[in-house]
Amino acid sequence: MDSGNRSNPQLRRDLCYSNMETRKSASPSVIVIGGGMAGVAAARALYDASFQVVLLESRDRLGGRVHTDYSFGFPVDLGASWLHGVSKENPLAPLIGRLGLPLYRTSGDNSVLYDHDLESYALFDMDGNQVPQDLVTRVGEVFALILEETNKVREEFSEDMSISRAFSIVFDRRPDLRLEGIEHKVLQWYLCRMEGWFAADAETISLKSWDQAKLLPGGHGLMVRGYLPVINTLAKGLDIRLGHRVTKIVRRYNGVKVTVEDGKSFVADAAIVAVPLGVLKSKTIKFEPKLPDWKEAAIADLGVGLENKIALHFEKVFWPNVEFLGVVAETSYGCSYFLNLHKATGHPVLVYMPAGQLAKDIEKMSDEAAANFAFVELKKILPDASAPINYLVSHWGTDVNTLGSYSYDEVGKPHDLYERLRIPVDNLFFAGEATSMSFPGSLHGAFSTGLMAAEDCRMRVLERYGELDLFQPVMGEDDLVSVPLLISRL
Repeated sequence: MDSGNRSNPQLRRDLCYSNMETRKSASPSVIVIGGGMAGVAAARALYDASFQVVLLESRDRLGGRVHTDYSFGFPVDLGASWLHGVSKENPLAPLIGRLGLPLYRTSGDNSVLYDHDLESYALFDMDGNQVPQDLVTRVGEVFALILEETNKVREEFSEDMSISRAFSIVFDRRPDLRLEGIEHKVLQWYLCRMEGWFAADAETISLKSWDQAKLLPGGHGLMVRGYLPVINTLAKGLDIRLGHRVTKIVRRYNGVKVTVEDGKSFVADAAIVAVPLGVLKSKTIKFEPKLPDWKEAAIADLGVGLENKIALHFEKVFWPNVEFLGVVAETSYGCSYFLNLHKATGHPVLVYMPAGQLAKDIEKMSDEAAANFAFVELKKILPDASAPINYLVSHWGTDVNTLGSYSYDEVGKPHDLYERLRIPVDNLFFAGEATSMSFPGSLHGAFSTGLMAAEDCRMRVLERYGELDLFQPVMGEDDLVSVPLLISRL
C-alpha cells in the first residue's frame, strides 16, 4: 500500500498538541488499547495490513488475562489455560497447531462438566472419604435432567430469573429430583462447577441466556506449555508500549487522541479499545465526547464474573493420579475443585480454583492466607498432605487492570449486550471476550473479536483514505493452512 504522499492537514494540526508523539509517516494509523489476546490479535492483523500501529498496555507485561508465570521453574497459567473446542472451527486452533504447542485433553464434547468429563477424577466428602464413582455418575445424570427441566421453566415464564430460582421451581415440580445426604452434596458440587464455568453464583446467572453461547466441537484441551507463546508470537515486531495506562480517549471526525497516565498523548486515524469489561465499568478511561447511552448501558448491564487460581507447588506428588480432585459439601459455596497439573504437565502442582462469592471472599485475604485456605481444603480430603514449597495466587477481581475475570449474562439482561458492546462508535472500535456474542468468556472469543475489530477498522480508515481494497483480507492466506493439533490424554 503506497500512501506515503498522502496527508491530512487537520491531523497535522492535531500534532501541535503539547507533549505528543509525532507520527513517522502518513500511512493509515491505529492505536490499540489493551495488550490482551484481543488487542494483540488486532494489532498484529493491522500491522500485517501495512498500518502504522501502536499498542498501549497498562501493565509491565503483555497478555492481559493470559498470564503464564514461570517462577516455579516451569509455566503455570494463572489466567486462561484451556482451548475450548479443539477443532478447525476454533479460530485459535491453526495458530496453536503451527506453533506445535501440545494440549492435554480434559474432556470431549457435551460433558455436563463442560471442560472436564468423568474419565479421571476423585471426589471426597469433608471427612476424606472418596465418593463412589457410580454414585457421582448417577448424580451427574440427575443434574442433566434438572437442566432439561429448567428449559421448560424458561419456556413457561416470560420474565427472566436466576438459575438458582429455576432449580427451586424444578424441585417443587419434580420432588423425585431432590437428593439427600451424600447425593445432595455431589449435586452441589456439580452446581459449583457450573458456577466456575461462568465465574458467577447461580443466584446471578440468567436462565434465559446461560446456554446461548456456542460450544465448539472437539472437546477441551489444557495448554501444557501455557498460552504466553501464542501471545508472544502474535506480538513479534509490534510497537508495544508497556506501562502506558490510558486515561482519556478523544474522538473527532478526523482521528483520535489517546492520553496516558503521565500526560503523554498519541494520535491516529482510529483506535481499538480492547480493555476488559471490568475496566470499562470502572470508568477510569474518560471518553470525549462521552459514549452513546446504548453503549454505556451495554457496559453497565453485562455481568463480570470472578474466578481465581491458587497454584500450590509441592516437592513431590502424594495425591491420586487423576485429572482433578473435588470436595463435596452441603452448598456449592462449600465445595472445592483442584486441577492436577501433574497429570497434564508432569509437575507436582495442584491448582485450587474458587469462583463467585467464594473467590471474592478469598481475594480479601493475603496471598499467604489464601494459599493456606486452599491447603486446608486439600487436607480435608488428604489429611497426610505435605505443605507446599511455593504458591502463586491470582487477583483478577482486585487487579485494577482487569477488575474481574470474564463476562456472563446477568438475570434480566438481554444476550445481545455483547454485540452492542462490540459495535463501533465513529472511529472507535471495541474488542475482547465481552464483545463476542457467540463465544463470551473465552480466549478464542477475544481473539476473533480482535480480528473483527481490525477488519472493521481497516475498511473504515481505508475508505476515508480512498484506498479500500475489498479483496484484501486482514489476515493472510497462510492462516488458512490446516495444521494438526497436538492433543493427547495420558
